[in-house]
Amino acid sequence: MASILDEYEDSQNTRQSVPQHSRMAAANIGITHSGFVNVRLEEEKPIFNKQRIDFSPTEKINHFAVCNNQLCMSLGKDTLLRIDLAKPDQPNQIEMGRKDDVKVHKLFLDPTGSHLLISLSSSECLYLNRNTQKVRSLSRWRGHLIESVGWNKLLGMETNTGPVLVGTSQGAIFEAEISATEGSLFNTNPDQYFRQVHSLEEDGRPAPVCCLEVERGLENKYFIIATTRKRLFQFVGKVAEGSEQQGFSSIFTQNQDLLPSFQEFPVNMGYSEITFYTSKLRSSPKAFAWMMGNGVLYGQLDYIRPDSLLSDVQVWEYTSDIDFSLNKPISIVLTQFHFLLLLPDRVKAICTLNGQVVYEDVFPDKFGTLKKMIKDPAGGLVWIYTERAVFRYHIQREARDVWQMYMSMGKFDLAKEYCRDRPECMDMVLAREAEHCFQNKRYLESAKCYALTQNYFEEIALKFIEAKQEDALKEFLLKKLNNLKASERTQITLLVTWLTELYLNRLGQLESNDSVAPVFQETRGEFRHFLSSAKHKECLFNNRTTIYDLLASHGNVDDMVYFSVVMQDYERVISHHCQHDDYGAALDVLSKHCDEKLFYKFSPVLMQHIPKKVVDAWIQMGKRLDPKKLIPALMNYSQMGSTQQIKETVRYMEFCVYQLTVTEEAIHNYLLSLYAKYKPESLLWYLEQAGTHASEIHYDLKYALRLCAEHGYLQACVLVYKIMELYEEAVDLALQVDVDLAKSCADLPEDDEELRKKLWLKIARHVVQEEKDVKKAMNCLSSCNLLKIEDILPFFPDFVTIDHFKEAICGSLEEYNHHIEELKQEMEEATESAKRIREDIQEMRNKYGVVESQEKCAACDFPLLNRPFYLFLCGHMFHYDCLIQEVTPHLSAFKQNRLEELQKKLAATAQASKSRHRPPPKEEGDTASLGKGSAGTSREAIKSDIDDVIASECVYCGELMIKSIDKPFIDPQKFEDEKSSWL
Repeated sequence: MASILDEYEDSQNTRQSVPQHSRMAAANIGITHSGFVNVRLEEEKPIFNKQRIDFSPTEKINHFAVCNNQLCMSLGKDTLLRIDLAKPDQPNQIEMGRKDDVKVHKLFLDPTGSHLLISLSSSECLYLNRNTQKVRSLSRWRGHLIESVGWNKLLGMETNTGPVLVGTSQGAIFEAEISATEGSLFNTNPDQYFRQVHSLEEDGRPAPVCCLEVERGLENKYFIIATTRKRLFQFVGKVAEGSEQQGFSSIFTQNQDLLPSFQEFPVNMGYSEITFYTSKLRSSPKAFAWMMGNGVLYGQLDYIRPDSLLSDVQVWEYTSDIDFSLNKPISIVLTQFHFLLLLPDRVKAICTLNGQVVYEDVFPDKFGTLKKMIKDPAGGLVWIYTERAVFRYHIQREARDVWQMYMSMGKFDLAKEYCRDRPECMDMVLAREAEHCFQNKRYLESAKCYALTQNYFEEIALKFIEAKQEDALKEFLLKKLNNLKASERTQITLLVTWLTELYLNRLGQLESNDSVAPVFQETRGEFRHFLSSAKHKECLFNNRTTIYDLLASHGNVDDMVYFSVVMQDYERVISHHCQHDDYGAALDVLSKHCDEKLFYKFSPVLMQHIPKKVVDAWIQMGKRLDPKKLIPALMNYSQMGSTQQIKETVRYMEFCVYQLTVTEEAIHNYLLSLYAKYKPESLLWYLEQAGTHASEIHYDLKYALRLCAEHGYLQACVLVYKIMELYEEAVDLALQVDVDLAKSCADLPEDDEELRKKLWLKIARHVVQEEKDVKKAMNCLSSCNLLKIEDILPFFPDFVTIDHFKEAICGSLEEYNHHIEELKQEMEEATESAKRIREDIQEMRNKYGVVESQEKCAACDFPLLNRPFYLFLCGHMFHYDCLIQEVTPHLSAFKQNRLEELQKKLAATAQASKSRHRPPPKEEGDTASLGKGSAGTSREAIKSDIDDVIASECVYCGELMIKSIDKPFIDPQKFEDEKSSWL
């Protein structure tokens, strides 16, 4: 047999198009304009897409079941066809082996697709497992025509169904269990047990159990739904944890004392069918639809309700074209938002949200009467079959237009939920919701929705203005502002300014009314939160002048100060505090933010009113402040201020000088002036510790001298003179204060004895002439060794007797005698030394050296007597030219040049005299010079100069060799040449 799922062919049948409310015009939802244009590049596919399976059965299809991608169908009289939809090319055909005329009544396939029950019209039941080829009879089930099966979704598996419920045509509900494994030797039946647990009735008579469904809720609570032709029964009960394997009999036992909960409808069409919608496989159903005589009862399943599982129940009544005598509904299938109703010749889709028929598909007569419609929970596909054909429906994007229905029903939250990925639809929903809220005077909610739409900003704003709803307008503007991008600066500026004005108007209205103080505080809090918003900080900063103007125009000082703090415009905050005489608060702001420029600007004002706190703040700032920039304020208020201001000024200047060790001349000069004017007791101490040398002083000496002189501080002036090294002026001024002070000044010029003597003479004259104290004058002689009695005698008056200074005169004469004796001894020593020198000179004239004929030059090691040579006292002998070669590298540049000039002059004189004879060397003296010849006096002078340069000492034993000990053997400048010569 060829595969029935290899290929699909689209069934292009005649369809009666039912108007689908797929799009709504903008006018219908009260929107003037929208920012979205709905453009589609291709036609959208329908929700329900029917496809016919390429399958031509050899026999008529009697029954059909599909679940978990497992498809089973009954063909003809005795054939079963099984197909795994994952392997559609491997169908499995099984013969049931029945020879009688018994027909298949119904097929039941469990949720796993593993267990197939075949109900026969002879009140028998067969069982077939997916993993076997053998159809087995269920002996315990014999005698009951099976109409429905309630599968166990919790315990069902491939080899065992777990406890299941079975409904019969006589209204009996049995509990059974089937196992696919082989039984024991004495029990080979697959049915483990089969016992009745309940029975259903209608009008006092047993009624067939058309459908059974078992669902588990919370806390081991189970719900059992059973339907007959006119009734829908509910059984609710708990099963003890761990006892689920024992079955459902306990649930029916719990309901024996009570009448079962059921819903009944009057019309009986001979059967009914219930279907459920499950969003995920193996999860509990969320909705149901029950097809019965009066129509379709549909709604939601609520597992939390204690008594009933059904909620939000509605009844869809059959349309007029459905006539029970001609075209009774056959089957029903429930999807997320529709239920599909199968009629003999067509399929209708009804939306569960509004009860409208949104789709109708008519089947041609050539396929025969439609027999059954089944939905596979695993894949969500809907299957329909006739005796000769099989169809299936793909349901695609079923929720695409649901948003419109929810919107028209006023369920805007649900509408937005189903159009999150479609901004143009979301805009329409928000606009309709905003309009709805506006009409119902829920203005704030309306504003929030309008802010999310693309409608014209001006129209919405005018709408709230005309309704005099400032709060709603404010909410709308806030939401719009938050939705703007950072690049939309113009719009942001407009909205920020407008919102500021609205807040200020509102605060102005509330401020005068004490009864709404909490509202005022709340509004102010919102406004301040708006002003401090980090998102709009840039806009507020760029337009802060406008915001300040608005705040000022409303007289809102407090919020202006707050805004200044937010903008870090502390200058304005401090100015505000100063204008309101709140100098402490101004200083607090200064101290908190430590802005040096603000300190320089506001310190003059603050120093006038709170000097101590200001100075404390300055000290706390330390080196971050430049004291020089604070001097103008200090000088201004120290001149016209109180004692406290002056005291604090001195304290800060002392802190700068002694703690911060500031060296600025202006600071030291100012502190000096403060000491001179207000704290003279510290002036002299300051001058003394500042240093005694001009290089150590940081104040202006001339300024200090003038300042001390103006205020008559002579001792301080003396100290300044001493530092300036004006010792005469210092002594003159010190003599007006104290002689001892003058004496200390007179000893300062230690290197200039003449000046010291002059200063001491001034002191002596002052003592003699002014104080007329001879004894003190005599003390001057002992204090200074430069003064003699004869130096001060002229200062004494003529009438002074010698008795007063006889001792001094005697002492002076003795000192002169001692000095004369010392001079005599020095003269005798000098005469003796001259005599010894003359003797040494005479001895040197007679000294000579002996040179043997075999002696060699110490430099070149050639015989010495071949050329002119030098003989040194140390015994070293050198040729003339060899000595020059040895000495030259050790000479300074100047001497080298001098030697070169002398050699040129010597060569010139030799040519001029035309003398070819070289005189023999002289062997007398410390060195042997070149012999005298007929070259003349000039030639001998040149040779003598050359001797002085090269032969003043032995090159090997003299200072030249000692000085060269740290020099390299090879001159660094000639190193490369020397190195290359070795390569």
